[in-house]
Amino acid sequence: MKKLTIIIVSYNVRQYVDQCLQSVEKALQGIDSEIIVVDNQSHDDTLPYIRQNYPQVRIIESGGNIGFARANNIGIRESESEYVLLLNPDTVVAENTLREVVKFMDAHSTVGAAGVQMLNADGTKAMESRRGRPTPLVSFYKMCGLADLFPRNRKLGRYYMSWLSWNEPAEIEVVSGAFFFVRRKALNEVGLLDEDFFMYGEDIDLSCRLLDAGWHNCYIPCKIVHYKGGSTNKTTVRYVRIFYKAMIIYFRKHYGHLNFFARKGIEFGVYLRALLGMIGILPSRLVRTRVKTVITPQELLR
Repeated sequence: MKKLTIIIVSYNVRQYVDQCLQSVEKALQGIDSEIIVVDNQSHDDTLPYIRQNYPQVRIIESGGNIGFARANNIGIRESESEYVLLLNPDTVVAENTLREVVKFMDAHSTVGAAGVQMLNADGTKAMESRRGRPTPLVSFYKMCGLADLFPRNRKLGRYYMSWLSWNEPAEIEVVSGAFFFVRRKALNEVGLLDEDFFMYGEDIDLSCRLLDAGWHNCYIPCKIVHYKGGSTNKTTVRYVRIFYKAMIIYFRKHYGHLNFFARKGIEFGVYLRALLGMIGILPSRLVRTRVKTVITPQELLR
């Protein structure tokens, strides 16, 4: 049995997946591992490029754009390693990150899943590197702005758990799907990604199922760069629709036991937030794009 399988779902992201695979190959030095790319019927030159430049990478063609959860599950079922890493194609992994995460997981047998410090393209730390469970109350604090006003408050700011140190390992509740490092034993116990989620929300759902089964989820201060939006355009109505549909699926699944008025209140809040998101798309497109300083992944990961 191999130590680690890295699963990357691709869909028309050749330039990003090239950069990702370059970094992953360096980071896997000394680890008995394999890389699986599950392609959701890309229309660009992703597959021929990978076959030519990364012959050691195993490619699985899903046969269509089947979504993030289903594609990852295909890769998981085709692997037998001790650990599985679900990795976005629009990421660059630091050379020591995978070794450090494996070392941490080996030393902490009760940890089911782990995430890392994600850096945005401009070098800032991505808040979703450490997240709390989005209960109705925690989500309300986030949607109404209280989480942003009081980020270090353990009640109001729980959505991003902003009181935690960026430089020390810590227990968190939700691991980001951009870098979801999970123990096979834990997956076998709680099940794979819920395929009701086409994209978004499946990482929250799996994180919560791990917690409910008694596993711990942790943040490890190793770095990756995440080019948000590289694999998805987040300024479209389609994105807003898919994202908030995923939130409705999540809340119905995990909080369907609440009374009628509580459930409808939650759903109304989600739909209202989706409407505001769609309204906000138009002015964001009309604003002239500013020229940003280009920072290489190597500079960010130093």
